[in-house]
Amino acid sequence: MREIVLDTETTGFNADGDDKIIEIGCVELINYIPSGENYHIYINPKRDVPIEAQNVHGITTEFLKDKPLFREVADGFLEFIQEDTLIIHNASFDVGFLNAELKRVRRPIIEMNRVLDTLALARRKYPAGPNSLDALCRRYNIDNSNRTYHGALLDSELLAEVYLELSGQKQAKLELANDKKSNDDQFASEGSNKIRARENQLPSRLTTEEDTAHQEFLNSFKTEPLWNKYS
Repeated sequence: MREIVLDTETTGFNADGDDKIIEIGCVELINYIPSGENYHIYINPKRDVPIEAQNVHGITTEFLKDKPLFREVADGFLEFIQEDTLIIHNASFDVGFLNAELKRVRRPIIEMNRVLDTLALARRKYPAGPNSLDALCRRYNIDNSNRTYHGALLDSELLAEVYLELSGQKQAKLELANDKKSNDDQFASEGSNKIRARENQLPSRLTTEEDTAHQEFLNSFKTEPLWNKYS
């Protein structure tokens, strides 16, 4: 099963106005585990980045001047996410901005029926909150010490860990891993016993008469029997 954990950074909060996406980060999950395949791009919004937004993500107007426009990266982005489920924290914000950008370049929009909102999931699980990404990282002892600023790829990587906890998959996988380790330990123990037993050859239970009769039977063949190669 393939899922994409996704986050964006923007110039502000108004997707239907002048604000634009300036960063997209995606982490591919295969069966709930990061595959190592990521998508990360900075985007030139063709406008200034307000200081209020800079204080959140640290991305400046000057830094974005030589970055590609959204229309130049739209097809690559859509190719990466394909038709798979998108895992997003506060999904209406990110999807609103993505769809506004996709409409401008006449590309298909993202339907909400393929989106899983981890904020809604967290609110159902912890109705008293808090349920921000930082709060969930603290709740699950996920190291977010590198999160000096918001960043689309870093936040996607953190959210992937949070999602594993929220969905109960981490506990399930830990239980499977412990079961496997227990089975492996048992197998190793049994295997070790077998090896030790074979180091000391058991005495033959054949009588002298039986051994002589068996040898005479082997000698009756016109060609050497295979038995002699392994006995």
